[in-house]
Amino acid sequence: MTSPDTESDDFDNGWDARATLVHGRWVDRSPRRPEVEPAMLREAALMPWLAPQLPLTVPVPRVIADDPLTVRHDLVVGEACPGTSAAQGAAVGTFLRALHGVDADEAVHHAAQPADEAFAFHQEVRDRMNVDVLPRVRAGLQAPATALLERMSRPRGVPRLVHGDLGPVHIRVRGDDVGGVIDWMDAHVGDPALDLAWTVYGTSPAFSEALRTAYDGDVDTLARGRDWHLLGPWHEVLYGLDIDEPDFVVSGLTGLEQRLATAVD
Repeated sequence: MTSPDTESDDFDNGWDARATLVHGRWVDRSPRRPEVEPAMLREAALMPWLAPQLPLTVPVPRVIADDPLTVRHDLVVGEACPGTSAAQGAAVGTFLRALHGVDADEAVHHAAQPADEAFAFHQEVRDRMNVDVLPRVRAGLQAPATALLERMSRPRGVPRLVHGDLGPVHIRVRGDDVGGVIDWMDAHVGDPALDLAWTVYGTSPAFSEALRTAYDGDVDTLARGRDWHLLGPWHEVLYGLDIDEPDFVVSGLTGLEQRLATAVD
């Protein structure tokens, strides 16, 4: 978003929610599918408690309609993060250190999805990947693809509250400043390495190194972020299959194979 009064091309591209800019000031969001409603309600319950504990602006949605479910929050101004500057990386690293440091039990008390429930939910998705995505991976990459799914199917790391979908569109920047972090419907208690997938392994060396320094995480957590990064395009393949959109399937498989090939090399 280039200004509070202008919608950018990426304003309403979410897979799970429709977003509408209201009077250049608020964002109204509604689920695209009924099964998304519980996550949107959890977000609305969690964020008033979480927001004051974080060093960056985050939306605090409130329910304004039940049928269809609609939540409203202040617009977080900024553009999608290119992941290129050290200043941005340092800000995101400090933000993640604070997020992963909140009391996980209190987060669950304030509606965050608990670790066991979140793991079971995401394992169902990985089980689908095993059936619907793995057979589509080219033969030369079947072994590392299978090994990746096996690693990801075991709980790893000390569970922390995580954003759960921390990519460039959800980190809003203005120049080198990070204006805020949006879209918390995937927040849950789980492996903190998930939030390091794109932020460490999908960004420039300057951004990544500054984030690592500010985050000050342990080696194992940082290393697990690579596996989460490798798994990212698998979700795009499933999404394409779910909505019968072959272009998403093709682009997801391309990204999946490129990342796996790089990891193997």
